[in-house]
Amino acid sequence: MDELAISFDDVAAAHRRLAGVAQRTPVFTSRTADERCGAQLFFKCENLQRIGAFKIRGAYNAIAQFTPAQRSGGVITFSSGNHAQAIALAARLLGVKAVIVMPKDAPEIKLAATRGYGGEIVPYDRYREDPDAIVGAIARERGMTVVPPFDHPQVMAGQGTVAKELIEEVGELDVLVTPVGGGGLLSGCATAARAMSPGCRIVGVEPEAGNDAQRSLAQGQIVRIATPQTIADAAQSRSLGRYTFPVLQRLGAEIVTVSDAKLIETMRFFANRMKMVAEPTGCLGAAALLGSALEVRGLRVGVVVSGGNVDLARFASLIGAA
Repeated sequence: MDELAISFDDVAAAHRRLAGVAQRTPVFTSRTADERCGAQLFFKCENLQRIGAFKIRGAYNAIAQFTPAQRSGGVITFSSGNHAQAIALAARLLGVKAVIVMPKDAPEIKLAATRGYGGEIVPYDRYREDPDAIVGAIARERGMTVVPPFDHPQVMAGQGTVAKELIEEVGELDVLVTPVGGGGLLSGCATAARAMSPGCRIVGVEPEAGNDAQRSLAQGQIVRIATPQTIADAAQSRSLGRYTFPVLQRLGAEIVTVSDAKLIETMRFFANRMKMVAEPTGCLGAAALLGSALEVRGLRVGVVVSGGNVDLARFASLIGAA
């Protein structure tokens, strides 16, 4: 049997590397959410993480392991925003130059933050251009090292520290629910959960408009789709990765989907009942639970709220809509 890209030892090493860099984010609970689901829910609030999302974990873990030659050349990636900010900040902390290929229509709050952390932005059209090709060309031209948003063992291991912290704090879980785009967060968290809470059911949630992960696991091979049209901009990936897919397949991850309408309802729930801001992608896991896409009655459920980077005008427009 082929070795998987990461092990729990990699997650534990990443956690040590991230000490003093990533925040140990709080775990919130909500009696209202528990009553609606008939379960005990533990919300791991990565929307309160440094840069406003979990992505700093994987980005820093990867760049911190660069060789001197790689540090000299710099780092390049593509991202709709959260990984972009994470790479820019991690590179700044480690004294490395960063270039980020970002969609022209990425949320302005994410573009501004990436620039603010010192990243050089190269814009592209997410519906017409291939970011991998653009990244590859620049990497070859400038001698930079590519750290992709999800399909990278060190990134995956860093993201797995989310579940490690959650289980350390609340104990073993019956179910762990996270958003899924390219599978970096879900594969890392699945690796941690299988080691720390072996009987835990692992569930990823993706937008209805882009159910490539669901189709991939059902068909036993990576399914590639066109860029999905969804408000969950951080989950607009076109496929799982060559590293993430085998982890999800081997560790028995399940995938469910939710509509954009359910994401908006969940954004409103978080704001009204839990007094916090979450971006649409960050609401995927909770939306599946609150929208009854998952049956968890009587269970202990970990829910990753992956990010909170949403423009306030856009946030107000979405949650204020009838």
